[in-house]
Amino acid sequence: MLVPNFWDNQNRAREVSQTAERYRATLKEYNALNTRIDDVKTLLELAEEDISLEAEVEADIEPLKKEISSLELRAYLNGPYDGNNCYLSLNAGAGGTEAQDWTDMLLRMYTRFLEDNGYRFKIIEIGPGDVAGIKSATLEIEKDFAYGYLKSEHGVHRLVRISPFDSNQRRHTSFASINVVPQIEDSDIINIDEEDLRIDTYRASGAGGQHVNTTDSAVRITHLPSGIVVACQKERSQHQNKDVAMKLLQARLFELEQRKREQELKGIQGDLKAIEWGSQIRSYVFQPYQMVKDHRTDVEIGNIQSVMDGNLDSFIEGYLSHQKS
Repeated sequence: MLVPNFWDNQNRAREVSQTAERYRATLKEYNALNTRIDDVKTLLELAEEDISLEAEVEADIEPLKKEISSLELRAYLNGPYDGNNCYLSLNAGAGGTEAQDWTDMLLRMYTRFLEDNGYRFKIIEIGPGDVAGIKSATLEIEKDFAYGYLKSEHGVHRLVRISPFDSNQRRHTSFASINVVPQIEDSDIINIDEEDLRIDTYRASGAGGQHVNTTDSAVRITHLPSGIVVACQKERSQHQNKDVAMKLLQARLFELEQRKREQELKGIQGDLKAIEWGSQIRSYVFQPYQMVKDHRTDVEIGNIQSVMDGNLDSFIEGYLSHQKS
């Protein structure tokens, strides 16, 4: 950062500065934990002579263990883009109205998780379902290591329940896909040719401010060579929506390029799967019993309502630990 021409490339300089700040914050937390560990050791020695201090030692140890576990988990987030903000997209799969309702339930689950864990986020695009629920939605999520933690959610999520839309009360299986990509600050990484884009404007749906729903402010961008479609409808102006959509497109194209490289290295066709039976990473079973199981890590939780209320920590920790091992 002391190099004279450091700020010539402002995007790159900002990325390096943010990375350095994350390192400083992590090191500060590490040093603070070491100090607290030393304090507890001292208190423990005193407790050997004064039994009345045992309760104080126990009260100090439990939160310390949780913070050490959290810092240890963060040490797994050492990928080149793990520290970045991210986009999380949901898309209904096989199952019609049932799948669209399931996608809406997942959107609620993720927004609860983000709210409870101090993430900043906004829904930049949402596609209402035909009868109920939603067909798709995209969230822009901001927090240190947002991509590192949420990449565990990338894949197909399967629901098994008695459908409220079936008058015969039969059990249905539905699917929705979650796509998580990092925000890419350096625009030089992915070059987008304007001639490869089809840009459509339309009237935003849903509740909004003064200009939403009254002008064609929403923007949909189709990248013709790849077929990737992105959209944004939540900003006040068409220009703002286009800027957000372009950033999302850049992130999606970056992910596509990374996937191609992985395929070339592995010599396989990749791990993208259809949003249907047999491709799920996690199953949510409401009937005949209740259980949420991650098929990659075998982490299981019986309290399904807790999971749907945003308690995803066990799955995220299980995934990161599994990837590290």
